[in-house]
Amino acid sequence: MKKIINFIDNLSGFSGWVAGIMMAVALVLVVAEIIWRTGFSSTLYISDEFAGYLMATLTFCGLAYTLRERGHIRMMMLPHFLKGKTRIIFNMACFVVGFAFCIALTWFTYVFFLDSYVSGSKSMHVSGTLLAIPQFFMPFGSFLMTLQFLAEFLKGVAMLRGDTEGLRILEETDELGR
Repeated sequence: MKKIINFIDNLSGFSGWVAGIMMAVALVLVVAEIIWRTGFSSTLYISDEFAGYLMATLTFCGLAYTLRERGHIRMMMLPHFLKGKTRIIFNMACFVVGFAFCIALTWFTYVFFLDSYVSGSKSMHVSGTLLAIPQFFMPFGSFLMTLQFLAEFLKGVAMLRGDTEGLRILEETDELGR
């Protein structure tokens, strides 16, 4: 079980790095567009389109990493009053709900991607990008988040057993902002 949890955590960490790299690429693309417009009174034509693709892609690639790092917004009023095993079980129930939601999200984004792939949909912009390429990252990122919900649930099982050695366990704090 620990190998599965660590594998999923590492995969989520890798997807977080990929999201960060995509953000840097989007920044470079936008800065290049600004320089090109200022210096040459022209445009790169693709910068808006590709920056949009990159932002959508990095959002979906960053979902699992954000969950792993406890970065998603959570309502902590009820868990604030729960302690010990009751809080762990409550969190596990929340992870099951998130897991079920992400299974549906993965399925619907996969159908969306598959429709674009089968129909060969292309962008209406100058580039004529096959839309299946940027849309691939929607089911991919959703699937990674589904796996991360599974890993978080399994971490809860390990915490209930008292066997967390070698696992990356982040606890929620009662402080504002984190």
